[in-house]
Parts: sequence; structure tokens; C-alpha cells
Amino acid sequence: MTSTNLKRALTGTVVSNKMDKTVTVLVERKVKHPVLGKIVRVSKKYHAHAENNEFGEGDVVVIEETRPMSKTKSWRVSQLLEKA
Repeated sequence: MTSTNLKRALTGTVVSNKMDKTVTVLVERKVKHPVLGKIVRVSKKYHAHAENNEFGEGDVVVIEETRPMSKTKSWRVSQLLEKA
């Protein structure tokens, strides 16, 4: 039996890089409202590990799940899609 170690990956925008080796990434997704049927934007912020502090506010990045690095940080930035 083979186990595939697939990690979840999300795409979002860096909204804060004030912490050392950590960025805050805002991930938005569109969901259909269960009663109204209208498409609404749902957003959530994640703390992600950025080893060299190379990401700035407004950058579009891909984050992937990893082991917990602190109380709130269990994601890491895997690649930069677009520079701000």
C-alpha cells in the first residue's frame, strides 16, 4: 500500500510582512450562498513561513501545508506567482 503525501496548496496575496520570517497571506474564494444563491467572496488569513523575508505586501504567492512551526503558523510559502 503506497501512501501519497499530497499537501494542500492555496493561492493568496501577502497583506503583511512585518514579522520576522513570517508573512500573512489573504486567501479569497467564491462560494454560493446556500439560501440566496448569490456568489459571495469568503476570505481567510494564514500565517506562512518565509525563510529569507523576500516577499513584500501585494505579492501573489502559493502557500503549502507543513508541520506546525508555532501556535498559528503551519503553512510555508512555496513559490512567488506575481511581484507587487
